[in-house]
Amino acid sequence: MAGRVAGKVALITGGGGGIGAATGRLFVEEGAAVALADRDGAAVEQAAAEIRADHPASQVLALQADLTDLAEARRVVAATIERFGRLHILAAIAGVRVYGPLVDATPESWAYILGVNVLATAYSCQAAIPALRAAGGGSIVIMSSVYGLAGRAGMSQYDTTKAALLGLTRALAVEEAPHGIRVNAILPGPTITPFHIKRMAERGVSEAELRATGASHTLFNRFAEPREVAQPILFLASDEASYITGIELVVDGGARIK
Repeated sequence: MAGRVAGKVALITGGGGGIGAATGRLFVEEGAAVALADRDGAAVEQAAAEIRADHPASQVLALQADLTDLAEARRVVAATIERFGRLHILAAIAGVRVYGPLVDATPESWAYILGVNVLATAYSCQAAIPALRAAGGGSIVIMSSVYGLAGRAGMSQYDTTKAALLGLTRALAVEEAPHGIRVNAILPGPTITPFHIKRMAERGVSEAELRATGASHTLFNRFAEPREVAQPILFLASDEASYITGIELVVDGGARIK
């Protein structure tokens, strides 16, 4: 069904690649005007240019920003409203990873991952909420992870931040329901993105080899494509999910039950 977010304005953080860029593309295909924000200015400009090239009539705004700064988050929201007039949807997708066991964590690594994964998400929500209220309500979709529910060795800092986002989702859902704003979390499992492809290439593993290994801890024995995560983000953002708030939607290919 086309036009599931027709007439809506969406701000997507982490829009320079991977799930964020795929979400921006899908929202445009479904009728939304989209602002893509990312700390990597070149990447977000490229993502926007690729969407425009494939969809010449699309309305896409590229914004470079460091959302770990509340003032920057507010600037991004203001720029979105200046361009499109209002805001209906926030998809807070931006995130980073830190690898290693807790015993090796440093104050610097904690500051980095908490800043991007938790504070940037919270600041994006804080900045967007007045605009969503002004539009008469809307939807926030927060990018957590299935590993916010199930921990792993060597990923304690990342998994901690993703668990924290589930608490933020629930609290915001309660706070903003009176204002007509729905807040939900998406919890992807293993997803093949440019980040993972680049990281494995640095280890001498090609994309073809990475894909061939599959994701054996899922029921489908494969990685998700970014668009397969973007689709449920679209659902939660759309009016089809008008009676859904405060949920944790797992998109992990059955990994948690295997």
